[in-house]
Amino acid sequence: MIDLSTASFIGPEPNDVQILEMLSADYREFLLAVNGCVLFGGGLHIRGACESPDWHSLRRVWIGPDALSSLYTSIEGSDIPFAQEVCGDQFLLRRGFVIRLDAETGETTALNLRWQEFLDAATEQPLEFLSLQPLFRYTAEGGTITPGQLLSVFPPFCTAESANGVSLKAIPALERIRFLADFAAQIASLPEGAKIHLVVE
Repeated sequence: MIDLSTASFIGPEPNDVQILEMLSADYREFLLAVNGCVLFGGGLHIRGACESPDWHSLRRVWIGPDALSSLYTSIEGSDIPFAQEVCGDQFLLRRGFVIRLDAETGETTALNLRWQEFLDAATEQPLEFLSLQPLFRYTAEGGTITPGQLLSVFPPFCTAESANGVSLKAIPALERIRFLADFAAQIASLPEGAKIHLVVE
């Protein structure tokens, strides 16, 4: 079981029976005990089997209106988007192993970890494993992030300009996910080093 001492949010009673039945036994057992949570001051969000709040719903980003498989060509419909880190990168279970989605580019990386191994690694070394440096900087500068929010990063980390520094802002998690998916789709066909023009609304 994961250490909940850093939890700023613990999910409500699991009530999405269909989703629970679609999960592996170990993941289902976890959600029945702790229906998802937000850990490390917002650094890791593990989703739950519920429809509300919408930002916490595993259904919403798996088979619902914000399904990651419909937003990213690199994500399969059977991939289970069980968690995300503070800037919006996603962690998904693919055939029993965890992959990480770089949400800015749409690229995936196999972590070669199973569900429990992922939780252990995240708990033992959250700063390095989850890349929490932006969160630490944001809070050190007086910023606050609440459950249901992610950090917006501008310019995106994948751009050369980000080496000169980025601005950080806490925004609704689903809004961040949609923005990242749209950005990744727009740059997907561009060659390495291509110039892009970002419009901030």
